Amino acid sequence: MQHCFTYGSLMCEDIMAAVCGARSRFVAASLDGYRRQPVCGQAYPGMVPAAEACVAGVLYLDLPASAWLRLDRFEGEEYERRQVVVQLPDGRTEIAWTYVFRPEYAVRLVDGEWDFERFLHTGKARFTAQYFGFDALEGDGPA
Repeated sequence: MQHCFTYGSLMCEDIMAAVCGARSRFVAASLDGYRRQPVCGQAYPGMVPAAEACVAGVLYLDLPASAWLRLDRFEGEEYERRQVVVQLPDGRTEIAWTYVFRPEYAVRLVDGEWDFERFLHTGKARFTAQYFGFDALEGDGPA
């Protein structure tokens, strides 16, 4: 069982549960040394290293092994899974996996900060319609 730090569409419990095929406990968390930016033409963000930045997100606790194959497939080739140390609101830290936007796709990132509240109000419906099949992701076979 391992933790997953999310910072975009997967901060929504319903989307995360559909992608993972299971529900998990979660807490607020933040990640220093990264920034979150919009991806051109998409409702979701990409996260990249940035020394003076911090990303607020959600830490899903103790994901089952079956969730990781589904998450890897969902995130696709634009992202790489990376282990990070996240900060919890009470000051504790946890080791977690997260998905970082690959440098070779950085040209697709738009300047500015991706806005979660805006996603909830204007992007979530479009996102879920566009990714309608994510709840049926299989752990093996082609993406």
